[in-house]
Amino acid sequence: MLVCISPAKKLDWSPVDRADLTRPDFGKEALSLAKTARGLTLQGLQDLMHISPDLARLNRDRFKAYSDAPAADAVRPAALAFAGDTYQGLEAATFSDDDMRYAQDRLRILSGLYGVLRPLDQIQAYRLEMGSRLKTRRGKSLYEYWGADIAKALNAQAAAQDTDVLVNCASQEYFGAVDLKALKLRVITPQFLEVKDGTAKTVSFFAKKARGAMARFMVQNRVQDPAALADFDLGGYEYQPDQSTLQSPVFSRPYAGPAKA
Repeated sequence: MLVCISPAKKLDWSPVDRADLTRPDFGKEALSLAKTARGLTLQGLQDLMHISPDLARLNRDRFKAYSDAPAADAVRPAALAFAGDTYQGLEAATFSDDDMRYAQDRLRILSGLYGVLRPLDQIQAYRLEMGSRLKTRRGKSLYEYWGADIAKALNAQAAAQDTDVLVNCASQEYFGAVDLKALKLRVITPQFLEVKDGTAKTVSFFAKKARGAMARFMVQNRVQDPAALADFDLGGYEYQPDQSTLQSPVFSRPYAGPAKA
C-alpha cells in the first residue's frame, strides 16, 4: 500500500547530513510555479495566501531564491523539512535507515509546489498551500494546474510497488488535488476521533498528528494488508469496528484535553 500525507506550513531547516537525497519528479513544474509566484507583489502574496506582510516578504524572498540548481545548504529532504502537526506524529527523524528506504517507496507527501514528494526528495524552503488560487497558464488555481498529474503519478508509483491501495492520511485540501476520475487505486481514509462525555468528534490538531502517526505505523510495521490497519494503536487510539467501513476505518480515544502546540 501507499500512504499519502499533507505538507506543513512550518519548516525545520536545521542541518541534515544525508547523501541520499533524490530529485522530485515534478521539479520542472515546481520551478515554473516558483517563477509565477515570484512575479507577484507583496500585496499579491498576502492576498494569495492570507498572510502577514512579514510572511509575504519571507516567501517573496524564498521564491526569488528558488533555483533549478540549488546549493546543498538550500535543500532538505521533504520528510525532515516539514515540521507541522502531522510531522510530530510521523517523527521521520527517528526512522532507521531501513525505515527510510521503505518510506521512500511507500510514503508520499502531496504538495502545492511539488505535486507529489517522496520522503528523501530534496525541497527548497517554500510556502504555497494547495488551496491557493495562483493563476497560471493551466488555470486559476493549483487544482487546475495539477489536473490529473498527481493521480497519474500515484497510479504509477503504486504499480511500481505492486499495490492498488492508497491510504489517505492527507487533509481534504490536499487530497482534493487528486483527480479521483484518473486515480485507479482503492482509497482508504482513516478517521481519528476524540471522545468526551460520550460524544466523539474530530479535533484538528490531534487528527493531523494521528495521520502522521498512522503513516509512521505503516512504515515501521511494513503494512501491506488493509486489514492490518486495525492494529494501529499509537497515541492511545483504538479501532472501532462497529463504526468503521472498508473505506473509512475509525479510531478513537478518550479526549486528552486542549491541544498543546
